[in-house]
Amino acid sequence: MAHAYTPGLKVAKWTVVRKERRLPLPGDVIVKKGQKVKAENIVARTELPGNVHPVNVAGLLGVTPSELPPLMIKKEGDCVKKGDIIAETKGIFGIFKSKVTSPVDGEIESISSVTGQVILREPPIPIEVVAYIDGEVVEIIENEGVVIETTASFVQGIFGVGGEVIGTLKMTVNSPEEELTPDKIPEDVKDKIVVGGAFVTREALESARKKGAKAVVVGGIDDVNLRTFMGYDIGVAITGSENIGLTLIITEGFGKLRMAKRTFELLASLDGQKASCNGATQIRAGVIRPEVIVPLDGKVEKKEEDKSLKEGMNIGTMIRIIRDPYFGRIGKVKSLPPELRTIETEAKVRIVEVELDTGENVIVPRANVEIIEE
Repeated sequence: MAHAYTPGLKVAKWTVVRKERRLPLPGDVIVKKGQKVKAENIVARTELPGNVHPVNVAGLLGVTPSELPPLMIKKEGDCVKKGDIIAETKGIFGIFKSKVTSPVDGEIESISSVTGQVILREPPIPIEVVAYIDGEVVEIIENEGVVIETTASFVQGIFGVGGEVIGTLKMTVNSPEEELTPDKIPEDVKDKIVVGGAFVTREALESARKKGAKAVVVGGIDDVNLRTFMGYDIGVAITGSENIGLTLIITEGFGKLRMAKRTFELLASLDGQKASCNGATQIRAGVIRPEVIVPLDGKVEKKEEDKSLKEGMNIGTMIRIIRDPYFGRIGKVKSLPPELRTIETEAKVRIVEVELDTGENVIVPRANVEIIEE
């Protein structure tokens, strides 16, 4: 059987996007079901317990643990500032007193007459979750978060770094083949999501970051530029928590790869519109793709049918390899052998013969490729 279905990166002019926004631990949901929210709006908040600091006050005062409680100036539940005296001995004739001061701002959580320890806890750390996308609250997850729904244009990438950002799309090139170089980063990219074409250089990324861009979306990058820009080597299993001052989304793969025509034209049509994007990527179980979401707010009335994925994978279909050792490489299907083949892991799987863009032919499991939507 030559015909095969393989999912590809989603590129949709119109789709329904639902985002679950959860707190890391129980807290307060501050919006209501049916409420319209903006991407920047806070929808839930909580507080993480502050760090704990044990202090051996009895030892520092030179007394036994049982003698400690009457010497405490601050009691359980009292707030303290760093440097405040929390315990003091009576001294000799009112002089030669020993004192212990608080090492941090916080609260006296407990005083032990058994161990002589005083536990101080730093102030709680506020945690707030924003909506991330403009839309409507369609579900409340009690004490945890919400689900937000919107109609939007939606573009997935193959790889990204950096977390969630919200900004305005800014096209900086005229074609999907054009490389994004420093001279193509204008001065007015502060808080913008910069869209390039086939490739981005390290210098262009640094220029975009220096000028205040929130994100860069391009077709390809090479591992050298990525490594030197970030300052360290990065794996491709899980990303999104990098603190590099810029979110980067790669739509095609590693190398000088033209952005897919359909992707480029869609992003170009949305130039100047508000977008939310996230570079988080996970290519193992529970796949997460980097994304660009542009809420439409009724600007498009009808959903386009996505025929490319329904047709599946056939001879000549353009595909992208999504696992090592050919991760990010692009090619076309040369053959789809129907019989199972034994691969290096000794598993028996259906395979696909791929002619890479370099002309090299390789054999990979069908599960390791995805269709490129044009």
